[in-house]
Amino acid sequence: MSVINPIHTLLLLLLLLLTLTPKATVSDRSYSSASSSSFLSEWKSARATFYAASDPRDTVAGACGYGDLVKRGFGMATVGLSSSLFERGQICGGCFELRCVNDLKWCHQGTSIIVTATNFCPPNYGLESATGGHCNPPNKHFLLPIDAFEKIAFWKASNMNVQYRRIKCIREGGIRFVIDGSGYFISVLISNVAGAGDVVAVKIKGSRTGWLPMGRNWGQVWHVNADLKNQPLSFEVTTSDGVTITSYSVAPKTWEYGQSFEGKQFLS
Repeated sequence: MSVINPIHTLLLLLLLLLTLTPKATVSDRSYSSASSSSFLSEWKSARATFYAASDPRDTVAGACGYGDLVKRGFGMATVGLSSSLFERGQICGGCFELRCVNDLKWCHQGTSIIVTATNFCPPNYGLESATGGHCNPPNKHFLLPIDAFEKIAFWKASNMNVQYRRIKCIREGGIRFVIDGSGYFISVLISNVAGAGDVVAVKIKGSRTGWLPMGRNWGQVWHVNADLKNQPLSFEVTTSDGVTITSYSVAPKTWEYGQSFEGKQFLS
């Protein structure tokens, strides 16, 4: 009669358990930090100042071409960027999170704001960086509406150390296309873009054409020379993270210059 060795029995049970336990798959693993913040960049250092609420820069076209920022849905959660950050307008529509740092007296500790890049803060080469030339290269500088600035620091601080990072944009509704131009020249302002927010490539298509690449006119204003009248218009939009979304027949064939239309939206 054979004697059962308890050690062998224990080893056999462990082997059986390992065999029956399912291996982790991509869907089983927890990627909470990576998936929720895969677009987040690391915190970087910069400085920030503000401009007065009555400043007309919120109602003019600005370097991104958005025009009246309140009417475009941005409100006061906007920012002008120095040339080191502005990327010649490609960054327009991108979102940043800002927080005030290194000053217990003036910072609102534990707070941050989310703003959209809507304008350019030009350099002033007649002044040194410390005495007014805040947006001179190679400075990384954020020029905020005073309403936004006061959410992270007291206004008396004026010129503050901040940290910033890129984040995904959250928007309500679809991407907005404002069509302008004359004759065969078609200009399209693209706004309210979720996800990465900053558009790097656009194509347009009529019912009697293939996909036509559009050129960046300035900021997020794109143009093409083509006869697209009396045709429904479709758009293909690509953002800086390489994601592309296609909105078919956004504008009906009866579209007119000056009209605005709404397409699909990126995930945010």
